[in-house]
Amino acid sequence: MTVTMPLVLLMGAVLFIAWRYLRMRAWHAVIAVLFGFLLAATTLAPDIWSAIRSALAWITGR
Repeated sequence: MTVTMPLVLLMGAVLFIAWRYLRMRAWHAVIAVLFGFLLAATTLAPDIWSAIRSALAWITGR
C-alpha cells in the first residue's frame, strides 16, 4: 500500500495542531505515529485505505 504525500502532510498537520492547541503531549504524537505504522502492517490496512478513499471522494464530490 502506498500512502500519498498530501495525506501524510494532512495527518502531520492534525497531529501538530493537536499537540500545539489541544495540549497533546509529544509522546502522544509519537504513539499516534507508531500506531499508524503498526496499523499499516495489519490485514485491515486495505479496508482502512478503502474507507479513507471513500470518505475523501465523498468530501471532494468525486
